Amino acid sequence: MSIRAEAASRSFGRRVAVDHADVDVAPGRITGLIGPNGSGKTTLLLMLAGLLAPDSGRITIDGLDPVTDGPRARARVGWMPDSVGAWDSLTAQEIVATFGRLYGLAADDAENRASDLLEEVGLSEFAHRRVSVLSRGQKQRLSLARSLVHDPAVLLLDEPASGLDPDSRIDLRGILRRRANRGAAIVLSSHILPELEEVVDDVIMMRDGRTVAAEVPSASVWKVTSRDGTALHRWARAAGLPSGTGTALTPGVAWAEFTGDEESASAILADALAAGVTVTSFGRRTLESRYLAWRGEQ
Repeated sequence: MSIRAEAASRSFGRRVAVDHADVDVAPGRITGLIGPNGSGKTTLLLMLAGLLAPDSGRITIDGLDPVTDGPRARARVGWMPDSVGAWDSLTAQEIVATFGRLYGLAADDAENRASDLLEEVGLSEFAHRRVSVLSRGQKQRLSLARSLVHDPAVLLLDEPASGLDPDSRIDLRGILRRRANRGAAIVLSSHILPELEEVVDDVIMMRDGRTVAAEVPSASVWKVTSRDGTALHRWARAAGLPSGTGTALTPGVAWAEFTGDEESASAILADALAAGVTVTSFGRRTLESRYLAWRGEQ
């Protein structure tokens, strides 16, 4: 089941929050949504979840339009908002089971499903405690369990790792990958780019309401930098590697990039040094560095 947005736009008064955004997530794929605060990420997620109607453009969930066929479309979506909302007087078990009933599960099935999910997210020992005593991170895990209760084919998560400890973040990655391996289409936004890089298959960068797709390469992209631009560019041309000069974010720096495994990367680094290039840094080009470069270009 896929989720798609085509030229979707949404304004609030004179402020354009989302401007002709495009999203296309196929079953089994995890797509990261990144961008600065106020770039429109949450508004876009709300539109994908069927909770905000686009002013123009089109959104479909497995071919269903949330505007014209809202109940059936939303029944296929698991939504985890950034702001955790829960009834503090209820227990974690009661909350997840109640949402199971709202999605049409029989009472016994909802209870069993709640127990299984609370175990999966690491909250079994808190299942019968009131939500008011849970920490921020525990409430975040509860929110994840709640979004999974109807086994959705589309999963939308807004800052799911916020407030989680390192172990819980590792568990989150495992939960999402298992869902993707079973065919779910997943979109998640996060400001924690190193964490995001560990789990996503694709990336959508967002700024001023507009989207730019940036696929995550399956092989490592390596980057060599030097302040001696003449030597580096001469060597890069001879080696057949793409190169350039640093943006305003890194003034005076020249760079060259290539794709390969660790063995080939070591050989290319040795070749650069042998050619007389003074290397100031060398390593994998991370999602964070790619995002910063893209932001500088914007």
